[in-house]
Amino acid sequence: MSDAERRLWYYLRAQRFGGHEFKRQVPIGAYVVDFACLNRKLIDGIDGGQHAGNAGDKQRHAWLKTRGFEVMRFWNNEVLKNTNGILELIVKALDGRPSPGALRAPPSPQGGEGNSRRQTH
Repeated sequence: MSDAERRLWYYLRAQRFGGHEFKRQVPIGAYVVDFACLNRKLIDGIDGGQHAGNAGDKQRHAWLKTRGFEVMRFWNNEVLKNTNGILELIVKALDGRPSPGALRAPPSPQGGEGNSRRQTH
């Protein structure tokens, strides 16, 4: 891991980050992403200069997006110089992502709608 990845991982690991579970070096399809909160489908990537304008990165981002992931990418120097600002951006992104329970249909009413009978004991 780079220094920037180590710094960000310190905050994201062990559910220290608002109780959200992040994993490191997560394989998704043919790709491996730096950090992922799978239940919120949020991916955080830390990039060095070799990623500037990289066509492969654009293709990976597009593929992940078609599978419902939001991909956030930060430069190494951004993470090292403005860690708190990066963490705030991640919090905002997590808050904007649906929770796993929000993706499920509500349970059907028992006994059918309008058939609520009270029993007294």
